[in-house]
Amino acid sequence: MTTPTDSTNCLFCRIVAGELPADVVASSDNVIAFRDIDPQAPVHVLVVPRAHYGDVAQVAAGDADLLAEMVSLADQVAGTLADGQFRLIFNSGPRAGQSVFHVHAHVIAGEQLGWSPA
Repeated sequence: MTTPTDSTNCLFCRIVAGELPADVVASSDNVIAFRDIDPQAPVHVLVVPRAHYGDVAQVAAGDADLLAEMVSLADQVAGTLADGQFRLIFNSGPRAGQSVFHVHAHVIAGEQLGWSPA
């Protein structure tokens, strides 16, 4: 589990608050989905809870229903933007590739995906 971060300086908290622009593709009361600014596939969307949690383990321990809502919105995004087939990736911690310490899922789709640990 990563160390909790100060949400006042969090990039994704600022996007959720409307302080920074994002290409929002779907949202609910608790979750927002927007296109990644550095896409790794034709469809690369980040699914982010509006509440601040540092990583997927923290949201799972703190609000399992919110984690389920994130997965549900990811499925909705993939159904809308791709053919419903997608990869859902959570990076947890800096050695795993997490660079923004507000839990987020990467929806990757739109092409034949090979295995890549990155």
